[in-house]
Amino acid sequence: MPITAVTSRYANALADVVTASGAALDPEAAASELRAFAAAVAESAELRNALETPAVAPSRKRAVVERIGAILGISRIVRNLLFVLVDHRRIGMLPDLTTDFETVMDGRLGFARAEVAAASELTAAQQTGIAAELERVTGKRIRARFGVDQALIGGVVARIGSTIYDGSVRAQLAAIGRSLSAEGES
Repeated sequence: MPITAVTSRYANALADVVTASGAALDPEAAASELRAFAAAVAESAELRNALETPAVAPSRKRAVVERIGAILGISRIVRNLLFVLVDHRRIGMLPDLTTDFETVMDGRLGFARAEVAAASELTAAQQTGIAAELERVTGKRIRARFGVDQALIGGVVARIGSTIYDGSVRAQLAAIGRSLSAEGES
């Protein structure tokens, strides 16, 4: 089974738990806790080795998760998920699982994630304007992540799922070129 299918199952299961009526944990808190634990594992080679190596007994790994979970203030729900990951030797999937969980929750809450690249850093007003335009075009609420792409001459390129909205200067010049070619053939 591909890693994405596995992480997707865990992400959907956690989403089911945190969206159930009377859930003791809200989705934002769950995502935050997953990110915090993943960051702790990423920052410490010793911790990562202890949790990922088969030589360490599962009970010791659970004790480590319990201790770090207590330090980070991680809820029982997320700790139980971490125990399952440790027991099934899948703790290395935590960063992907976290991303999948955030994506699943965004979908359930009516959000779409957009990756927006621009030729240079955008101002807050420009970011707000681009997000508003993407919301208008898609009909969904947008959670945009903005970055800089040095390969762009100007303009922006936005990716939402598998759809790309290309407002770059390169795309505009290509469109003008196609238009001129079509006129020349007429």
